[in-house]
Amino acid sequence: MDSTFLAALKAVLKRQVTGFRELRECQQLTAGASQETYRLLVATDRGELRYAFRRNQAAGKDASNLGTVGLATEAELLQLAAEAGIPVPEVIYLLEERDKLGEGFLMQWLEGETLGQRIVRSESLADVRPRLARQCGEVLARLHAIAIDDDALAGLPAVTPAALVQETWDSYQALDIPAPMIDFTARWLLDNLPVNSRRTLVHGDFRNGNLMVDESGVVAVLDWELAQIGDPVRDLGWLCVNSWRFGISDLPVGGFGTIDELLAGYQEQSGIAVSKEALHFWQVFGSFWWSVATLNMAASWRSGETPSLERPVIGRRSSEAQMDCVNLIIPGDFDPPDPIELDQGTQLPMPAELLEGVRNFLQDEVAAADSQRFGFLAKVAANSLGIAQREFLYGPALALEEQERLAALLGKGSLQRLRRQLSCQLRDGMALDSDGLAEHLRRTIAGQLSIDQPGYSALRFSRANP
Repeated sequence: MDSTFLAALKAVLKRQVTGFRELRECQQLTAGASQETYRLLVATDRGELRYAFRRNQAAGKDASNLGTVGLATEAELLQLAAEAGIPVPEVIYLLEERDKLGEGFLMQWLEGETLGQRIVRSESLADVRPRLARQCGEVLARLHAIAIDDDALAGLPAVTPAALVQETWDSYQALDIPAPMIDFTARWLLDNLPVNSRRTLVHGDFRNGNLMVDESGVVAVLDWELAQIGDPVRDLGWLCVNSWRFGISDLPVGGFGTIDELLAGYQEQSGIAVSKEALHFWQVFGSFWWSVATLNMAASWRSGETPSLERPVIGRRSSEAQMDCVNLIIPGDFDPPDPIELDQGTQLPMPAELLEGVRNFLQDEVAAADSQRFGFLAKVAANSLGIAQREFLYGPALALEEQERLAALLGKGSLQRLRRQLSCQLRDGMALDSDGLAEHLRRTIAGQLSIDQPGYSALRFSRANP
């Protein structure tokens, strides 16, 4: 770890932590595109104390995360939230220019589970899971009741539902990657905007994965960097997006609860009844937004702005969110590609077999090594190779079928030209109920998802000939 960084951090701790003796541990937990989080173990006259430290990366802000609030504002939001009875870590010190560590803050270290997969499956949380949805509703009601005329909120972006949809759609179009289902969903959203929506503080990323949970329930609401002023139902809908259920699709609230419990907790605390129709809109928007955000992350990797093993794999997750949009607004049956066994051909080994060998090595041996970081990266690498392998096996047949459907809709042309043509026609007002359009989109996204992530829960299908 950089010695200059550690020296500056120790200087801050010496000034701000009473009885400071030494920094015994500084472990980097996350290295997001724009922010870093560290766990600190500090020796003091009172014994060992743990803290969390967040700061902006020195490289600056990532274009794929435009719209995030600064860490100084995030610290103020945490303080406001604590005053409103929302469980959050206590902010201990806000960095100043003299600290030479950039923008950031030191905060209380809390114990609890933050990994969404464990929250929905851990035996130790089995008793509390049925209560989490109602607790989340109560927490969001308190959050949305915070007065938005507070000086700390003056710099937050304020957006209407229509502007939010359009800005997200514009962000996708700027990538110049034709994905007709994204255009279709944007059109649907603009045709179904909420009427007379309220205007409150919105967390912006309230979901399983940004909550800390223990046996008593929600310990803390984390990651306030996407906070804004807007429609509060957005937070409720985002919590119900399928991407954040971690495979437990029959429990739509974070993979741990029901919508009835969520809305009951919200109404009990706020006195406001949220309709399931309003919630549905924001569920669709959440999957739409995530489908675009993942593409933006991949674009930042492709441009060289954010080198990462994970970013290109995250970009492939766009098909997951697009499939969620399919199931929400144009549900229906679809067939996945038939299973294909690895072709042994006349050579030994064939390309797909080479990929299989490397993927198994990464997944079964490297990922099981002692290093937690390299184990995680090995799993990411194995996932990348799995995608490439499935693309190699299924891609040509799926592309041919997609081109044939597009030709029936639009006329002859290359696959790339027809994809772009369909996107353009959707942007120009093509009727969303055009003959064959919904079926084409449903089959196309299901096929792509069978390559990108065949185990994703949205890929529920019924075969024509079981």
